Amino acid sequence: MVANLSENAAAAIGASPLLCRVCCFFHDIGKLVKPEYFTENQRGGLNPHDEKNPSMSALVIKAHVKEGIEIAREHKLPRVILDVIRQHHGTSLIQYFYHQARERLKDDPHKKDSESNTATVDQSTYRYDGPRPAFKESAIIFFADGVEAASRTLPKVTQSNIEDLIDKIFRDRIEDGQLDDCPLTFQELNKIRESFVYTLLNMLHSRVEYPKEESLDAEAAPTSDATPAP
Repeated sequence: MVANLSENAAAAIGASPLLCRVCCFFHDIGKLVKPEYFTENQRGGLNPHDEKNPSMSALVIKAHVKEGIEIAREHKLPRVILDVIRQHHGTSLIQYFYHQARERLKDDPHKKDSESNTATVDQSTYRYDGPRPAFKESAIIFFADGVEAASRTLPKVTQSNIEDLIDKIFRDRIEDGQLDDCPLTFQELNKIRESFVYTLLNMLHSRVEYPKEESLDAEAAPTSDATPAP
């Protein structure tokens, strides 16, 4: 999904669709080291983060970038793939565990562990090490990765919901300074946004819900032997 989003968006702004697709296939290889710590791999309902404090969980999550770089170097992948691995989260905040740490601090202000010695939680513990995206294809993947993950949480897939989700991700990351080192223009960002909306709608569209067989039988004429189209 990340590759499809990125490839289409790159084509929309005249960047390299092929480069985006190939880099997407490798950008998360660091997750191979501890796959069970990532939501997409927790099929059995077991979450090892439940046994760790937020700062340790954030450390494990951040580590997949460094571990991805080491794997890429070991297998002699091209430099541009290493750059995308480094940059695909920028210096963004690992919000889930950051907010979890803040809630724990709020509930127990007298905790003595390292993350609660002050009245606030240190954001640097919960931010990726970066660097921020430095070229267009890297920035596209940076956004596509976040949009794809967030789209999994949509209770209902509609154009309005998708547009609101993408707008929020773009706004929050731009305000956070994640594009300060990237040559993307606002016009290109708008084209990327439009491409994401179109691609997600086509990838996540829901099938028409056919009436149940019992209802069809009840409504059918007694002599009818017609069956509904598959």
